[in-house]
Amino acid sequence: MSRFTPAFQAAYPSTRPRRTRRTAWLRDLVAEHRLSASDLIWPVFVVDGDTCTSSIPSMPGVFRYSIARLVEETGKARDLGIPAVALFPATDPNLKTDDGREAFRPDNLVCRAVRAVKAAVPDIGVICDVALDPYTSHGHDGLLIDGDVANDATLDALCRQAVNQAEAGCDVLAPSDMMDGRVGAIRRALDDGGFSGLAILAYSAKYASAFYGPFRDAVGSSAQLGKGTKKTYQMDPANTDEAIRETALDIAEGADMVMVKPGMPYLDIVRRVKEELRVPTFVYQVSGEYAMLAAASERGWLDRDAVMLESLLAFKRAGADGILTYFARDAASALRRR
Repeated sequence: MSRFTPAFQAAYPSTRPRRTRRTAWLRDLVAEHRLSASDLIWPVFVVDGDTCTSSIPSMPGVFRYSIARLVEETGKARDLGIPAVALFPATDPNLKTDDGREAFRPDNLVCRAVRAVKAAVPDIGVICDVALDPYTSHGHDGLLIDGDVANDATLDALCRQAVNQAEAGCDVLAPSDMMDGRVGAIRRALDDGGFSGLAILAYSAKYASAFYGPFRDAVGSSAQLGKGTKKTYQMDPANTDEAIRETALDIAEGADMVMVKPGMPYLDIVRRVKEELRVPTFVYQVSGEYAMLAAASERGWLDRDAVMLESLLAFKRAGADGILTYFARDAASALRRR
């Protein structure tokens, strides 16, 4: 019996897919997807202090930066070709309240950071998260009423936060709270406040994931949240059609770009959003994803550069236009070395 099926026997040996894999230059020529520094957004944690950094044990190689250091490090990111940073404040626990009022203060940590970065590195984009969890004493993204996150009351708070950050000079607002109707409410508030040109990047398919733990350590919300969950407002990991409905609603409400979060466990969602809705689609390689790859690399179990770049290329292959990743600067450096 022949070891080839009849159909394959007819094509072989004339058709040999390995021919285009023989050399690096030919592999580059026929590559279907490419990863570049311009695809990357660097999420950065900012903390109060004077020219200091603090490490995050659950995220090896990631730091919280004081504003002075943040400006310096953002300049390095710009020089590597990274187009934007996303800022996340590690708020002093003494400033956290049930209503998250620190989010509305014009001189809060993230607003000061935005002004400093835009003054020193004006040609890099600055993205600000819109959610209350860095500021609430209970660690939730919205306001608690009778033990539940109150959707409509939270919308008013998010609008105040969004306008405050817009006034500080951010370039893109990224609502990550997953409240119903928040994109439309924020869009109206921005337009009414004279910020009709400011873009919204909506966290449209944000799942109630177990991969967020290290991020909560970084911003200091894990202690406040405790054993609480966000399952009443973030999406069920079992659902895919719901992700399309959520994303379509955000687009209808005025989102300019949409995001899927987390990344690697939800590549199918990235693909569906991009193919079915045809809008600029971003993906967040979240803290838990980063931590797994970084920790395994530290132990010598994985080649750090290789798995870093392979994981990021997977997002491009799935259809992502942009990738938020803590690997951004390392990836940009590795791509430059290539």
